[in-house]
Amino acid sequence: MNTMRALTPFTLSLSLAAVAALSACTLGPQYAGPPEVAPHALQSGHFVRADDVTLHSNAPLKLWWQGLADPLLDELVQRALTANPSLHVARARLQQARAALHLEQANAMPTTSASALYARADLPSLTTSGSSENVNLFGVGFDASWEVDIFGGQRRSIEAANASSAAAEASLADVQVSLAAEVANAYISLRDRQQRLALGEQATQLQQQMIALTQQRFARGTTSNLELIRLQNQLDATRADLVPLRAERDSFLNQLATLAGEEPGALDQQLNVPGPLPLPPAAVAVGDPATLIRHRPDIRAAERTLAADTAKIGQAEAARYPSIKLLGIIGLGGTQAADLTRLDDFSGLLAPSLSWNFLDFGRNAARVTQAEELRNEAEMQYRQTVLNALRDAEDSLSRFGHGRTTVATLARTKAAADQALDLVQQRYRAGTTTYIDVLDSNRQQINAQQNLVQAEANLTRSFVAIQKALGLGWSS
Repeated sequence: MNTMRALTPFTLSLSLAAVAALSACTLGPQYAGPPEVAPHALQSGHFVRADDVTLHSNAPLKLWWQGLADPLLDELVQRALTANPSLHVARARLQQARAALHLEQANAMPTTSASALYARADLPSLTTSGSSENVNLFGVGFDASWEVDIFGGQRRSIEAANASSAAAEASLADVQVSLAAEVANAYISLRDRQQRLALGEQATQLQQQMIALTQQRFARGTTSNLELIRLQNQLDATRADLVPLRAERDSFLNQLATLAGEEPGALDQQLNVPGPLPLPPAAVAVGDPATLIRHRPDIRAAERTLAADTAKIGQAEAARYPSIKLLGIIGLGGTQAADLTRLDDFSGLLAPSLSWNFLDFGRNAARVTQAEELRNEAEMQYRQTVLNALRDAEDSLSRFGHGRTTVATLARTKAAADQALDLVQQRYRAGTTTYIDVLDSNRQQINAQQNLVQAEANLTRSFVAIQKALGLGWSS
């Protein structure tokens, strides 16, 4: 059989050196990190609204919900971070991004395959006898192809896939942050509604007693029908206020169950018993803006997306230039099966091929422009994400500070209502006032307590908002 000898070591080394020299060029802009955003906040080293004595810049607690000192809340958050479907969706997307990275890395390697051939041919005779000739062909071979990454298009593909994988990982962390905050808010709202419902039912019982006593006085002619109507209207208003609270309580029970990956109603037995409302710690660590930008997952995801889109410009640039593909074939064979064992007699082929779509009527130039504008969009998205994160932090800090003022004011109102009830009870025991006055003062005291519970719930939700704004609650 015809034989083509392999390349000599010198020629092969020279070819590989030429390939390495050609592939040393990488087109496209080099990613130099994200742009600077909010320089004044970074230079100041603190948040504008974090100027209160209860807010300090120490490192925040990573598992911040433990600062609320509620074991049941800790359990619910852990269940959600284990079983919530949205978390598994984010994990699946991360695995997809990692698989895409492995694919791009594999694409940079040669493609190899093996083949085996047997053929029988009946050929017409070249003599005048007219009889045909039978020919058997046996062959085995290996072939490999490799596209030389001359202008760095494949390297940019790997760079973009690597950044996209990191962005997917940050997005998974962002889901964890949002999920922990959502569980905490739903739990706080549930405890708030349960306490206000209990107080509202107490107020209803007091108003019913007041109406019964007023009816007795009306029957004796010591009060007017107008007073009886007024008290009945108060009772109807109180009952009406309890209806949406019950609906909201049931809604939060359902929300907590689905957040934990369960069907609605699955946690009713565990959560139906009212429990204390978790309150934020006396001192809240908030860190500084620079830490927030480094730590918050959605900012990191936006930054990695910007890096990936920057690398894609190099991909588009490389497509405008020629590409070289190396094809190598090694084979053994002949007209007899024994020819397959003759290792010193083989066919070899090394065939470089050049292709260049230089006349594309601007298609590649349009792709480059598209990639550049995609990168510009990613930069603006990054800037917007940073600004939104800083605004979230400042807003939550402001609400927390004003919420504490509201709680302090309503606590004084509640204390005054307690004192007023005590004085009215003393007067009743002295015989200088009626029992209806005692019941009315008790109702006002319950009203003040309801307002205080609602304000405390809002304050704890503001604490949760601070933790979410700081991007806390995720783990690798």
